Amino acid sequence: MANLTYVAPFFIVTNLKTSVSFYVDKLGFEIRYIGPDDNPFYAMVGRDNISIMLKAIAPDVKPIPNHTRHEWAPWDAYISTTDPDMLFEEYRSKGVAFSKPIHDNSDDLRGFEIEDADGYVLFFGRPNS
Repeated sequence: MANLTYVAPFFIVTNLKTSVSFYVDKLGFEIRYIGPDDNPFYAMVGRDNISIMLKAIAPDVKPIPNHTRHEWAPWDAYISTTDPDMLFEEYRSKGVAFSKPIHDNSDDLRGFEIEDADGYVLFFGRPNS
């Protein structure tokens, strides 16, 4: 039987340095990899057991967050957390801007939404059971 351990979304970004800075400085992620050394265009950032891959492809290849394609697809990543209220307070104390503050949504999830530097929407939350 397969034992899947995690998935890491892969986001096309406009500016790698700006994107990495958002995740590290605002959300408390760490840089797990950035390269190549001479002209970095790819990075993996993470916190705890999750990772997000970021890649600047070319000036004419822009990010396309889900919500720009259809209103019913508002999130680009669901990030499970055992205590969304505590994480919300941590981010609020750091001055993070929320696209939606902590709430219980119509899918019976408790959490909040943050839009990153490229417009990708991250939902941090858990089921409301």
